[in-house]
Amino acid sequence: MQKDHYDRDELLDCGYGRMFGPGNARLPVPNMLMMDRVLKINSDGGKYGKGEMLAELDIHPDLWFFACHFPGDPVMPGCLGLDAMWQLVGFHLAWLGNPGRGRALGVGEVKFTGQVLPTAKKVTYHLDMKRVIARKLVLGIADGSVQVDGREIYTAKDLRVGLFTSTENF
Repeated sequence: MQKDHYDRDELLDCGYGRMFGPGNARLPVPNMLMMDRVLKINSDGGKYGKGEMLAELDIHPDLWFFACHFPGDPVMPGCLGLDAMWQLVGFHLAWLGNPGRGRALGVGEVKFTGQVLPTAKKVTYHLDMKRVIARKLVLGIADGSVQVDGREIYTAKDLRVGLFTSTENF
């Protein structure tokens, strides 16, 4: 039976290839792992009934990106929140049992209406799977949002991730 939640150690196991097996999807490892836990993952929930994910990242003032983006005006890069959502779509595809390595393939629309500062406590990612194709082509499409301390600050529509058994000619 598949688990419906994962802690940081389990996410690190995924990153080091110990969760889905050799040649299959992995999450990044620190510093690029953009979540500390997956609170919920399913295959039939969410707005479209095709799956839903909820994950969190604890914010600490000493996180690596605050020192370099931007010195004297620290803020989490918006692209890291976007990457976290792509990470979750790929994780969902592998969690469903699909083979291959994950690659972000694009996004339809992204809106930023806020920021993550070092004074924040928690970032929450929420994704609703819109479509899952699991044939020769493995593709996931999702809508997502990012909240900081309960306030929505980013939205993304049509986040696309594919799983590829060979990435040599990608």
